[in-house]
Amino acid sequence: MEHSLWNHLPLLVRANSKESVEYILQALWRTRQTGLDSADRLVIRDILQLPNDTDLDPLLVCLRMLIRRCVYENVSKDDIQKLFPEEVSPELQRLLTLLLQKFKTEWRADVFKDQVDFPRLKAMTWNMANQDAAQGTDPVAVINLKLRLCFVQLQDDTQSHLEVKFQLGKDTLETMVKSMYCIRDQLSDLGGASNRLLSQGTSIV
Repeated sequence: MEHSLWNHLPLLVRANSKESVEYILQALWRTRQTGLDSADRLVIRDILQLPNDTDLDPLLVCLRMLIRRCVYENVSKDDIQKLFPEEVSPELQRLLTLLLQKFKTEWRADVFKDQVDFPRLKAMTWNMANQDAAQGTDPVAVINLKLRLCFVQLQDDTQSHLEVKFQLGKDTLETMVKSMYCIRDQLSDLGGASNRLLSQGTSIV
């Protein structure tokens, strides 16, 4: 974590109660996928007695990073305290450690409920099926997909595999190939847009 972000962490001492700091952490977790709306930002600014977002945004980024480290890396109580540099007062360190530990189990359960991991393609093979020419049947391709299934748990990942086999005729295959080209183009467009946002330093706070 950059040193400049830590410089904003002591702003939390402006909160007049433990419950106020607790509200800020809960609000950040609740909006982890969307970012804070204007109403939440106004409430937090009032809690911290900040006139604008200049100091608020770096503080929010710092707190989100702390929350992610605690939740996604399952950082222990002792290790949480090691995350703080000397610039953060012992009192504030203890308060944040206490609150992060308090909500960690609940937040990690939220991560489990949010997690959606679709099967992933591990391998694909194909061959031409032998058709009975006497019946005038058009040739078909037999596609065999080997999929990896991931069951994401809070501590580890359990994996298994599934094989799917199906036939494609010429017309169906052409339709499928066209769809794949469209998907490729859309992924390229989305990737370009994401890179532009990253180059502009856009982030959710």
